[in-house]
Amino acid sequence: MRAFIALLAGTIFGAGLALSGMVDPARVRGFLDLFGTWDATLAFVMAGALLPMAIAWRLQPRLPRAASGDHFALPSTRRIDVPLAVGALLFGVGWGIAGLCPGPAIANLALAPLAVLPFLAAMFAGMLLHRLWAAQR
Repeated sequence: MRAFIALLAGTIFGAGLALSGMVDPARVRGFLDLFGTWDATLAFVMAGALLPMAIAWRLQPRLPRAASGDHFALPSTRRIDVPLAVGALLFGVGWGIAGLCPGPAIANLALAPLAVLPFLAAMFAGMLLHRLWAAQR
């Protein structure tokens, strides 16, 4: 059941990314180009995500567990520290350069697998480096 829920959620997420055009790196870079030909599409996608997330945050405390049967994995802290800030900076720089983040990159495996492979290789290398760095701490 857990695998089915993950597959269903991933399929809906990927379809939403494809439908909204967020798998197109040029569209994302257009959103980040504030002083050029700005493309507001991503702003509308983000705004459209606010209502469902607001509802989810209100419902979650009333639910005994997640749909998969697991407990909810919520952050234990709201503190902004150096690792969080550095991670956000690296994410933003990578997003701006490539026009992709992990969700759209994985969705692009179905649409343009060869074009997205360098990004995915870099993403997995970064995950490995983080794991090695965290193990050293």
